[in-house]
Amino acid sequence: MPPIHESQRVAVLADSQNLYHTAHTLYSQNLDYTALLDDAVADRELVRAIAYVIRADSPSEEDFFEALRDIGFETKIKDIKTFADGSQKANWDLGMTLDAVTLAPKIDTFVLFSGDGDFARLCTHLRHEGVRTEVMGFRSSTAEELIEAADSFVDLSENEDRYLL
Repeated sequence: MPPIHESQRVAVLADSQNLYHTAHTLYSQNLDYTALLDDAVADRELVRAIAYVIRADSPSEEDFFEALRDIGFETKIKDIKTFADGSQKANWDLGMTLDAVTLAPKIDTFVLFSGDGDFARLCTHLRHEGVRTEVMGFRSSTAEELIEAADSFVDLSENEDRYLL
């Protein structure tokens, strides 16, 4: 595992839908993205922070998107798709993966805010490329294969007062 040092270049990618639903399901609270970003960067050099969000026409979502930008996140927004049968779909897994692979040559550390096991293969690939991978998520809803694929895992449940609003 590559060591942590202050000259590391860090990219942070936030699976906002995954974290939102987990925080609301487990705690009925929102996340403190300022605390998340501060702890993810940890006095290292932030290259890029991206929050992947879904537009679902909720009254307060534009305020949330603006708050993320104010904190320092670039927001990537995808509209939710509604199909003829009434089902809805929107996810950023492929977009996040492509961005992470594109950023890999420019960073030393990749920090993922998610519990989605679909990202385990991404973490394995980035580690193979020499990029340190760190995952921050809620242990009870984070896939075991994602935890095992990362160099380190931060359980947000262990510090609820810091990470929840």
